[in-house]
Amino acid sequence: MIPTRFVKLALLGAIGLAASSMTAAASPTLLFELNTGRIISHEDAFKRWYPASLTKMMTAYVAFRAIEAGEAALDSPIRMTRNAVNQPPSKMGFKTGQVMRLDNALKMMMIKSANDVAMAIGENIGGTQADFAKRMNAEAARLGMTGTHFVNPNGLFSPEQYTTARDMALLVAALRRDFPQYNSWYSIEGLAFGKTRIPNYNLLVGRYPGADGMKTGFVCESGFNLVGTATRNGRTLAAVVLGEKNGLTRAEAVAKLLDIGFATPAQGTTTIATLAPYGDTQTSTNLRPVVCKPAEANAQSEASTGPKEEGPKSIYQQKLTDPKLVVVDLGGATGPVPKAMVGRAEFADVPVPGWRPDLPPPTFAASAQGG
Repeated sequence: MIPTRFVKLALLGAIGLAASSMTAAASPTLLFELNTGRIISHEDAFKRWYPASLTKMMTAYVAFRAIEAGEAALDSPIRMTRNAVNQPPSKMGFKTGQVMRLDNALKMMMIKSANDVAMAIGENIGGTQADFAKRMNAEAARLGMTGTHFVNPNGLFSPEQYTTARDMALLVAALRRDFPQYNSWYSIEGLAFGKTRIPNYNLLVGRYPGADGMKTGFVCESGFNLVGTATRNGRTLAAVVLGEKNGLTRAEAVAKLLDIGFATPAQGTTTIATLAPYGDTQTSTNLRPVVCKPAEANAQSEASTGPKEEGPKSIYQQKLTDPKLVVVDLGGATGPVPKAMVGRAEFADVPVPGWRPDLPPPTFAASAQGG
């Protein structure tokens, strides 16, 4: 296993001292071989962190398990609820009652990182957000993610939603191992929705040699998170980086870790499953004061690559010249309704009118509260 101090030195050389100084003291990282689980390097792997949209990997995992169990199918309808529609960006902007296929919904969630679609998946598969979160936590416990707790399917900030770099590594390994039929989805370069072109927020895809996944994440409290995977000569590596300052530095940090990994065979027998806990495992780091200063809070987003700089652009700032797009759309959901939604009456999602205060209440009002 490479001593972490050497990995840090390499990262400083690649990203620059100024960029690294913001996160060097707290930014957790973990690099491992996907097929064996053997760890190449790690830093603060058990440090509690806000997952942001890395959460959506667990949402996908629960959905895949539901498909496997016969609770839903790839062409099952996912209906937009009012709660889903009201989620803040990043989002697709669909209206209440609009319907899409589950497979299209999952692609929008993973590539666009759409918070509204992620919530719709959770509510349709789980019945309610709370019940879906219970399923997320049950899966986390089953996979050994001892430092993780979920409360929503999209990763929007909650102090009660947290994870660790090591737990994210376990989830990545489970997704790739248990559901290999969906592995190609993580490397989609972009989506085509009508005339709209939606690029993948993962800047490694299409730019880093061998990149094949997996997920980005950002809220002010977490900073910029990235799980990046790549395959070369039959060897797949995965790197987890949490708490970077923008989308560019997280891509460069992951790329450097992957470079180190491909240049070094895994040593020793320590795996992501056998790594013993260490360090502070209870305190959550909040990066909002650093990443989203008051004047910048509204300008930061999942796609942020930091301030414009003079000189040649980083390869990870360059647009793909001819991205391979996957078409997604609404409709076409001819499959079975998710079991959690079977038998539920469909009502128009409009506010229930209240009784006018200038009129006397109806005589049945008092008894109606007691059923």
